[in-house]
Amino acid sequence: MRFKGDVTFRHPKHDVFIPDQTDPWTALRRVTHLGIVSHQDDLEIAAYHGITECFHSGDQWFGGVVVTDGSGSPRRGPYADYTDDEMQKVRLVEQRKAAFVGEYSFMAQLGYPSEEVKEQRHGPVVEDLKFILEHCQPQILYVHNPCDRHDTHVATFLRCLEAIRALPVEMRPKKVYGCEVWRKLDWLLSDDKAMLWVDKYPHLLRPLLGVFDSQISGGKRYDLAEEGLRHANATYFDSHTTDKTSLLTFAMDLTPLVEDDQIDVQEYTLNYVRRLQEDVAQRLKKFV
Repeated sequence: MRFKGDVTFRHPKHDVFIPDQTDPWTALRRVTHLGIVSHQDDLEIAAYHGITECFHSGDQWFGGVVVTDGSGSPRRGPYADYTDDEMQKVRLVEQRKAAFVGEYSFMAQLGYPSEEVKEQRHGPVVEDLKFILEHCQPQILYVHNPCDRHDTHVATFLRCLEAIRALPVEMRPKKVYGCEVWRKLDWLLSDDKAMLWVDKYPHLLRPLLGVFDSQISGGKRYDLAEEGLRHANATYFDSHTTDKTSLLTFAMDLTPLVEDDQIDVQEYTLNYVRRLQEDVAQRLKKFV
């Protein structure tokens, strides 16, 4: 995919899909909500709030970025004998389908192996992300949360933060959410939870995740699990009030990390854990 000034994404496996076939510059610049994640179908889980906020909107657009190539995914059923290269192609097409269903402004799949994302600080991954962030300048950014238990997710988050901090402050997102995928965030204290209501288009989750047949047929029912989780979050959020929404996701507010480069990401993250530890200790102490 070629942009003005002969700028291209750096990995030869990169893919850009624009569902409404507008020109690439327009597709980038109209983005208001951007999701940057590791793998195909992570967007539809982590950044679902942004997708639904922009769906059928006249003035808001969602842009999606998947950093890795989709290799190493589980496979069985009709995909049991697929090679890794064949599975990567399947996953790429599935992600394009989700972008079409969700009416994304653009869908960029950067094509990097996971190991490169984990190892390449200040490298091509960061440069590609910086380019996207610079030209989209989204109001809201959805990334993996730094407590996620998937190594590639944590590495992708750190490469995103690196790219953001390489931009002038005035070009950075106004709000950054660290979202749930492989470590859910129900453990956060109530005051620490960013609550994202996702009941705008309740019917949209199943078709968005349903296009990832290689995962569902491969034995991972993300479509059912994520719908159930959202209902559970809404009901179990508070024990003393009635539900205000039927579908809810939790996130960490990571905005301070992009407003102040002096904040240490490890300390910022561990403070969430320390506040939970103190809350548990105080509650036990009250009744011992």
